Amino acid sequence: MKVPVPALNPVLRSDTQGRILARVFADPDESHSLTALMEWSDASMPTVIREVRRAEQAGIVETWKEGNVRRVRALTRHPLYGAMSQIILSAYGPPIVVAEEFEGISGADAVVLFGSWAARHAGHAGRMPNDIDVLVIGNPDRDAVDHAAERVERRLSFPTQAVVRTRGQWESSEESFIREVRRRPSYVVLVDEAAVELFRSIDEAAAGEL
Repeated sequence: MKVPVPALNPVLRSDTQGRILARVFADPDESHSLTALMEWSDASMPTVIREVRRAEQAGIVETWKEGNVRRVRALTRHPLYGAMSQIILSAYGPPIVVAEEFEGISGADAVVLFGSWAARHAGHAGRMPNDIDVLVIGNPDRDAVDHAAERVERRLSFPTQAVVRTRGQWESSEESFIREVRRRPSYVVLVDEAAVELFRSIDEAAAGEL
């Protein structure tokens, strides 16, 4: 079966390859089990094993056994690691990096990726994203949101814009911007447990059901 050309980065062989490498490259000092990579990439274990083996043969990751668990970690001493990491993370890293940098912001009920990145992730045709759009729903500290966006931008080397809307603004959908976000693909990065039901519509939008 022919694998579709990745919409987020046509240079790669598949989106699965991109998601696996992004998880490994996002935190190069951390190791990951094959099971964790399978869950993250939403791929089968044979696929994960195949992609990890190819990456290891290319010299960009290393693996070892810890008991019955095989661990995977980025091999940062590879001469092309920096360039490859940047390419992979710019395309497949936004969910990981945004989650890490926006997590813990008080007053944020949900953090959502929208715009061109979310559209390409959903498989919609178009040019590769050249920026990252983040919507924070709730009443967070604006400075904390801006600082988080700056950290994302430094890590991904992509312009990152974060906008804030209250829960009431999201629910009312009176603003054309909100209606547009709800109508187009989006990707939920973080949702407060107390707001899961309230923001179920975001999950539906991310799945392309709105």
